[in-house]
Amino acid sequence: MRSESHPQDPPGLAEQRMLVRQARSEMVRRHRARPTYGAEPPIRVMARLVDDLERECAQRRFDPAATRLEIVNRTIGDVNVRRITECEGDEGGARDYRVLGDELGIALPGEDLNGYIASGKGYLWLREEMMATERQLLDSGYDPRVYDIQGVGNPLLRGLLAEDMRAWGVEATAENVALGLGATDCIDKILRGLAHFARLRSEAPGAVLFAAPGFNMPELQAEAYGFRLHRVTTRAEDGFRLTAGLLARNLEDNPDIGVLYLTVTNNPTTLAYSPEELSAVMDVVRRFTRRGRRLHVLADLAYVGTGRPADDRARMRSLASATDVAEAMIYVNSFSKTYTLTGDRFGWAVFGDAAFSVAMRSSWMSSISCLPGEWQLRFMAYHSLFRRNPQLIEKIRGLYRLRRARLRAQLQRFDEEHRLFEHVHVDDDTTIYNWSRLRAGEDAFSVLEKTGIAGIPGTTFGYSDDYIRFSVGILPVASE
Repeated sequence: MRSESHPQDPPGLAEQRMLVRQARSEMVRRHRARPTYGAEPPIRVMARLVDDLERECAQRRFDPAATRLEIVNRTIGDVNVRRITECEGDEGGARDYRVLGDELGIALPGEDLNGYIASGKGYLWLREEMMATERQLLDSGYDPRVYDIQGVGNPLLRGLLAEDMRAWGVEATAENVALGLGATDCIDKILRGLAHFARLRSEAPGAVLFAAPGFNMPELQAEAYGFRLHRVTTRAEDGFRLTAGLLARNLEDNPDIGVLYLTVTNNPTTLAYSPEELSAVMDVVRRFTRRGRRLHVLADLAYVGTGRPADDRARMRSLASATDVAEAMIYVNSFSKTYTLTGDRFGWAVFGDAAFSVAMRSSWMSSISCLPGEWQLRFMAYHSLFRRNPQLIEKIRGLYRLRRARLRAQLQRFDEEHRLFEHVHVDDDTTIYNWSRLRAGEDAFSVLEKTGIAGIPGTTFGYSDDYIRFSVGILPVASE
């Protein structure tokens, strides 16, 4: 997408695109002038702006093709495989990414995936596998259709996920694992449980240390359960990572910090900790726990698996190598971003201490009582799908890599035209985002007005609006 007309635009489309741009400018000015501007969460402001703009274009009966070209929503992190258009090489080949919807069992039989007609084999295979899995569970003595008083999910699936963690060096069995409706749901349950244990000790929940910029949903959850939010601002020269020195100073100065929220691969920055940096962080944790400090490391692994496999293994092995403080570790993971299965809500937590995992089950029971049987069967079927077809994982990584590269190139072109960015950041070959620094005087509103791309301002992630995050998830990035 470019802000100027394409030579190949059909008659009338260039004029329509100009009208959309005018509407874009009007809407940005209108939203800037709102009395609530600056008081609402930035992500909500941008989402409402894009919705209002698309609705306005529809009401004015602009050509939908012009609207699609001139308004691109890059605020949302979800990956929509039904909207994949990228095909490099032969149709149906290894780099025909449209086929992913069929291969992942999301596309219905006969569904048109942007010119590729789905066979439906994946869709039907998943259902056959769910039936086989249910028989397996029943044979083991577990019925997914009846009330499960523990609320943490069936032991066979938990055992499979523990086996995956052991491949990364984390010692775990089914007893260490609890299932949840996505990683965010697991984090909510963990914080709920930790706050509950603090109340049993007649103590305040204490503080959770969050490194900024970072995913902000856990902050809202922690605040709801009575934790104090302790935000530590990281530096660009440190790759926006929490250094060991910075962590040590904050733990020393704030004895109420009892939880460290650690994103091993970061949203929004797209940068990941090196094995050496993780070892240094764990050295600090070791030092404080040996003094008797009650400290939990809540390691969010949501984007571990979107990068180079060897790099991810090295990171995780470094994190898991601190076996003497394993009881402090709580790992949270999901299939949402690594496998493009956001809507299926497959997530799980792995506790370094099995006894603590059992104690935390009261939090699971009080919030969900029983995990849906059909959901567990589908979770198991997908786990089997990826074990049997590891090439799917690499294909998903390839799609992310392609889109990130195209977006960086597109942002560079826009910068040449509009002088928007001080620096278009290069990622660590991870996540589905771009995190870039804007020039003085630019913000998310001006970027949308000039380019048609809607991103999320840095304040959404506890940082500065000098930065902006774009997602490559929902929509493809046009090649030019």
